[in-house]
Amino acid sequence: MEQLKQQLQAAGILYKENEPLSAHCTFRIGGPADLFVMPRDEDQLCQTVQFCKQSEIRYYLLGNGSNILFADEGFRGAVIDVSAEAAGMGLSIYQNADGDYISAPAGLKLSELCKFALQHGYTGLEFAYGIPGTVGGAVYMNAGAYGGEMKDVLEAVSYLTADGRWVDSEASELDFSYRHSAFEENDACILGAVFHLEKGDPDAIKARMNELMQKRIDKQPLDKPSAGSTFKRPAGAFAAALIDQCGLRGYRHGGAAVSDKHCGFVVNLGGATCADVLALCDEVRAIVKEKTGYDLEKEIRVVK
Repeated sequence: MEQLKQQLQAAGILYKENEPLSAHCTFRIGGPADLFVMPRDEDQLCQTVQFCKQSEIRYYLLGNGSNILFADEGFRGAVIDVSAEAAGMGLSIYQNADGDYISAPAGLKLSELCKFALQHGYTGLEFAYGIPGTVGGAVYMNAGAYGGEMKDVLEAVSYLTADGRWVDSEASELDFSYRHSAFEENDACILGAVFHLEKGDPDAIKARMNELMQKRIDKQPLDKPSAGSTFKRPAGAFAAALIDQCGLRGYRHGGAAVSDKHCGFVVNLGGATCADVLALCDEVRAIVKEKTGYDLEKEIRVVK
């Protein structure tokens, strides 16, 4: 760890020691990271990953922290804040014979990408407005909502491979499926993404974005810390409906509870621990399995 800190200092890359991860995720849960690194551009991000590999320090790439449950013990190693590098990079539009494209850095908030598309009259990303998280995180898990998914508009992804090579791949090569991509298995670091969009009516785009945001406000417990939808949608059913059907609305374990407003969300009522959330999820899964026969799979990522 001392070697890593020396390398970061020499390269001018900012970091903090023993930074509480509860301050960097929407669940507001998690112990300290040994190092919390804040690269300010793509070059520093690549350097940081390389330094971690050289020092044999485990690392985790963190975006907006919206689909994450950090362990109560924290993270032994380096958490790399990729949202910091987005400030050093801009969005860009380019065109060719096949259409119009927007290029975005991985650390950019997804909502900012959606606003940029609206400002320039591009349609296709309305479904993503209101999804918490960054571009990289949304690509990683093929985030989706209201009938749309990232893979529907994603053209290409730039990433750093596990052995340090910079690669540009077409989206069709990255094994996208429901809440899944190749990045869940290949240990790569997403650097940026390119989206293929169509020109549209700005008023209609804005109206659709506002409509979907209002649906979120009306139906989701946005007033309480959570990591978004807790369980994946099982084939032939909806997780929230199954949980509600089993009488688990408001069900609690410690400071964690199934939301009274939307049963697909586990929320932090105040002071919830990672252990509380995991125990609650196990109890909900067991009851749903017993009463309905469905196996629920967690959508949130648990990082220990």
